Amino acid sequence: MNRFVDERVSPKENFMQRITFALLVVGLTAVAAAWSQGQPTPEPAPAARPPFAVTQVEGTNNVYIFRYGNHQAMFVVTDAGVIATDPIGYGRQHAVVTYIDEIRRITNKPIKYLIYSHHHYDHIAGGEPFKKEGARIIAHKRAKERLAVIKDPATPLPDEVVDKRRVITLGGTTLELTYLGLNHSDSTLVMRLPKEKILFAVDFLPVGQVPGRGMIDFYPVEAEESIKQVLAMDWERLIPGHPGPGGRLGTKADVKDQLEFLQYASSEVKVAARQGKCWEPAEKEMKLPKYESWPNYEQNLQFVIRRYCGYWGRGT
Repeated sequence: MNRFVDERVSPKENFMQRITFALLVVGLTAVAAAWSQGQPTPEPAPAARPPFAVTQVEGTNNVYIFRYGNHQAMFVVTDAGVIATDPIGYGRQHAVVTYIDEIRRITNKPIKYLIYSHHHYDHIAGGEPFKKEGARIIAHKRAKERLAVIKDPATPLPDEVVDKRRVITLGGTTLELTYLGLNHSDSTLVMRLPKEKILFAVDFLPVGQVPGRGMIDFYPVEAEESIKQVLAMDWERLIPGHPGPGGRLGTKADVKDQLEFLQYASSEVKVAARQGKCWEPAEKEMKLPKYESWPNYEQNLQFVIRRYCGYWGRGT
């Protein structure tokens, strides 16, 4: 017996069952063919970004970026040794060991220097393994003052401090350390490789995106002056402390855009503050629609407005 025919019904009903089943088979076959020929194959899910990576900066034979999570640092390999920056070991001491291991994959030269970009722990915590490698640690003098109070055994104090400027020459490579005043912190060193025209600046120059929680330790008016000084320096590519969109490096156009964003946000919040809208009303109501296409706009705008409310609404 055909299992698709019910003998309990009339011959006419059996005939209709056969016709219905045949049409169903034809229809499903046609749908399958149409799908295979005319419909796009579903895209596979994008591969997860690996937890860390080392990238050689294009056009150089000695400048590298070490990224762990969403933090990154620069290191420079010379004939006489390595200059490393920011161990980025906050809450993840294994990241520091990985950083050193990755340097060792590239060179067996000694790590001569470790430079702290500023005193914030998400970037410079956990440098003890570099110290054990024999690295001499350099930071701004204000960074040493702050770290001396915290006394974290995993984060060694600097061996040498910088006031305004320090030049490191190692194996034919020159690296300039410059303090530009208050910006994202009171201890930030901007690092420039003059020959390669590369700048390493952390946190106060995000590339192509709205700044976030880092605004909590931010000096609004002074930061604008620091950025103007950066624009006056001779460089072509910027390595930021957090990857830019797509992992790209920054340009002077990016720095100029960031300055204009901060100036615009400041002027808008200034008006709101004088209307008595700082803190909560401004944070809830204010929008900066000309920047809504920037990455992190939705989640980070509140931090920008809060900081400028503190300045224009509280004088702090």
